[in-house]
Amino acid sequence: MSKHSINGKVVLIAGGVKNLGGLLARDLAQQGAKAVVVHYNSASSQGDANATAAALEALGTQAVVLQADLTTAGAVEKLFSDAVAAVGRPDIAINTVGKVLKKPMAEITEAEYDEMMAVNSKTAFFFLKEAGKHLNDNGKICTIVTSLLGAFTPFYAAYAGSKAPVEQFTRAAAKELGARGISVTAVGPGPMDTPFFYPAEGQDAVNYHKTAAALSPFSRTGLTDIEDVVPFIRNLVSDGWWVTGQTILINGGYTTK
Repeated sequence: MSKHSINGKVVLIAGGVKNLGGLLARDLAQQGAKAVVVHYNSASSQGDANATAAALEALGTQAVVLQADLTTAGAVEKLFSDAVAAVGRPDIAINTVGKVLKKPMAEITEAEYDEMMAVNSKTAFFFLKEAGKHLNDNGKICTIVTSLLGAFTPFYAAYAGSKAPVEQFTRAAAKELGARGISVTAVGPGPMDTPFFYPAEGQDAVNYHKTAAALSPFSRTGLTDIEDVVPFIRNLVSDGWWVTGQTILINGGYTTK
């Protein structure tokens, strides 16, 4: 078994029961992952968790479902320890957890700021920390950030600002874990055509994002299809391991950096 192949490996995906995380879980199972641990945050996602677990089992992959609010270091530590107890040390750890806030800076409350930093930045930091402690050598770590890191735009200060530190976390972790053969990357999709996107956007913004000429050189919707993102992440957590410490924007030309 190749040390970079997905076949026979153990995968942990935070936020792994729906949208991009759910598709990643299914895709890596199709690539032969031995076990996939999928995490979800709230009870409202229980149905998605059950459906994802059933899909993984149907593909012949052991499925483990864990629920947790990952905005404390202890919760992230428990996520990894529970995963190890259930299926053994992971080979691949992917963090898709995130929360969007679109609001002028003048209207953002301290509570909103603290929540955004907890979900998008603090969770990512401690996920990388625990992944580094628990992953097997030659493992792969990937965090989902945002293509807004390559944008110059109003109203996303709390969202993009709370994702921006992950670039530095990724660089540091790549240097610190590289001696063990562990690669560490961050991927910034464009606004994705999933239920995650719409609640933060008004109808005018939705219409604008769906206008191909406005945001993407390609003659199709300006929104990113999660099916176009998955192959890149699959590569980064397998044969593309030589890419490390990088933040890669996958967005059809929505933003560049």
